Amino acid sequence: MNLTLHGLIGNQPASVVEILIEKEAPYRIRIRGRVDEACLHGPKLEIWTEISIVPGSAEFQIADTITNRSATEQEFGILYHGNYGPPILEKGSKFIAPAKQVTPINDHAATDVNRYDVYRAPTPDFAEQAYCLEMWADENNRTKLMLQNATHDKAIAFAYSIKELPYVTQWKNPVALEDGYVTGLEPGTGFPRNRGVERPHGRVPNLAPHESRSFTMDFSILKGKEQVRAVHNEIQNIQNGRETRMEKQPLP
Repeated sequence: MNLTLHGLIGNQPASVVEILIEKEAPYRIRIRGRVDEACLHGPKLEIWTEISIVPGSAEFQIADTITNRSATEQEFGILYHGNYGPPILEKGSKFIAPAKQVTPINDHAATDVNRYDVYRAPTPDFAEQAYCLEMWADENNRTKLMLQNATHDKAIAFAYSIKELPYVTQWKNPVALEDGYVTGLEPGTGFPRNRGVERPHGRVPNLAPHESRSFTMDFSILKGKEQVRAVHNEIQNIQNGRETRMEKQPLP
């Protein structure tokens, strides 16, 4: 079976789409759809994916449920590949996170591991760099990450449970603006590598027959230094002085 990097489900049209509007305050609007990735003698996975927002809010939520519709146990993986560019991404932008461990994915990434959280200006032909991270969390297993611009007055932040999404991939692609100056901040059940690499390290979860697993991420669009500073303080409180382990070289 061919296993593509992003899976089939990410580009497959939904078979059912619903729009739900709550009748009582705060009148949350939900758009949800069902997508199936299934084949004979293969996986039979169903995902209900939902994005919702309260009208007038600068926050939104993604909530997904994956179900194994097979009579046998099935492997799965999910990774939330959020890409962020200008105006939040620029020279001097910073990734603020309560990092527990940071590991460069290859030798090129290792050359900048001490500045994994800082972004350079658009640089033509600069090769992408990626880092594998684990996060500290609060007493409820919740963590929060933020990408802020150089002047600390614009940011995107998102919060989730490390029990649901224990790993984060940071993808830095600081090429020219015309070629896709962007960073990916990607919580997931594992890292975006071949299952043959991920499986021995316990990063390919399984679903029992007809078992479901749910994932929720809360996003905030921040404007102004006061909002950015408040979230920065929240993240520092999650870190709570705990050490970030920096691996200088890729791990096997």
